[in-house]
Amino acid sequence: MALRRWGVRALVLPASVLVAGLAGCGGSAEPGVVSPSPTVSSSPSASASAAAPSGAEGTDPGDGEVTAETEVVAQELPVPWGIAPLPGGRFLVTMRDDAALAVVHPNGDVAPLDASGGAQELADQTTPGGEGGLLGVAVDPEDSGPTFTVFLYRTGAEDNAVLRAELDLDGMTLRDVTTILDGIPSASNHNGGRIALGPDGYLYVATGDAGNPANAQDPESLGGKILRVTTDGEPAPGNPDPGSPVWSLGHRNVQGLGWDASGRMFASEFGQNELDELNVIEAGGNYGWPDVEGPGERAGFVDPVAWWPTSEASPSGIAVTDEAVYLAALRGERLWRVPLLGTAQDVADGESPGFGEPQELLAGEYGRLRAVQAGADGELYVLTGNTDGRGQPASEDGRVVDDRLLRVTLTPAG
Repeated sequence: MALRRWGVRALVLPASVLVAGLAGCGGSAEPGVVSPSPTVSSSPSASASAAAPSGAEGTDPGDGEVTAETEVVAQELPVPWGIAPLPGGRFLVTMRDDAALAVVHPNGDVAPLDASGGAQELADQTTPGGEGGLLGVAVDPEDSGPTFTVFLYRTGAEDNAVLRAELDLDGMTLRDVTTILDGIPSASNHNGGRIALGPDGYLYVATGDAGNPANAQDPESLGGKILRVTTDGEPAPGNPDPGSPVWSLGHRNVQGLGWDASGRMFASEFGQNELDELNVIEAGGNYGWPDVEGPGERAGFVDPVAWWPTSEASPSGIAVTDEAVYLAALRGERLWRVPLLGTAQDVADGESPGFGEPQELLAGEYGRLRAVQAGADGELYVLTGNTDGRGQPASEDGRVVDDRLLRVTLTPAG
């Protein structure tokens, strides 16, 4: 199909949401959190009617710390990047450098898709290199199988693009691969790449500045943005500019997207030299890059709700549960937990909980962590990221076992 490139008009931004933070570009190289949270607008259909977190009325689901027990579900995954749930406890996983997909079963079996047909077409379109390759994946949760609509984010020779395809699990094949959104700047670094279907049914796409910080503030560039489109790649109804796919701007490199039960959208973001961020995303919000890194209390920019020194985080994927936001940290080699404060009734009433002090889990135990996915029964599934050229793959009995998919069971501490 012919490639389509969006011209992005300047956005009319809402008033800045200012939160208590540290003044100045770059803030302070110390972890921090804002509580209570700022009140921000959410996506049009993510409203106060969203389901409340489980737990008794009056119980704060994020109160206190948790302990984490892990077990290895699967191993020897070559540079895994994206993960999406399938029925029956299975997961669809992308392999960045191989430009391939595999289904991971609960018993640990890893079944690659047939490499012919659509899978070969996908591989032919993908140009791995540096941080680029086959990145994010999302599966339509309305599909029950055996055929599923899947969305993929890939780096090509000229740009990053979002593709839609049909996954046939009976035949383990991919077919009808169609480019729905292209023209996203690409480079060896800062390709973004996480994609997710929001509670409103639209597709959200995280992009990076492609190594050019000016892209993040440039209204004509799709780089350094979070995009919101229909499943056909058109600008979604309710976007700040009706003719543009841009939902928010001023991002350096977003690789994590998620929503809580009250409809708030979260995104993780890589800082440069000082501070990484967890942000609450509002429509049309400007998150400051490259003018601000971390909290800055600068008019016109939205500050993060939590932040960390880059040595302790470099967050990629996130998972949002009833009680916390979890961030998979690459350079930090740990799983960060940011508690969501407030009761189940608060959320049912449409109130947005605040945030507790971040807690680190799995610190140094499994190396770099690339992605985290919430499970159906309160557990988490974490992809390690040690075979991406920047980690130290683990070995057992002389055989490399990384990368791995971990099952993490959480229990209240004490």
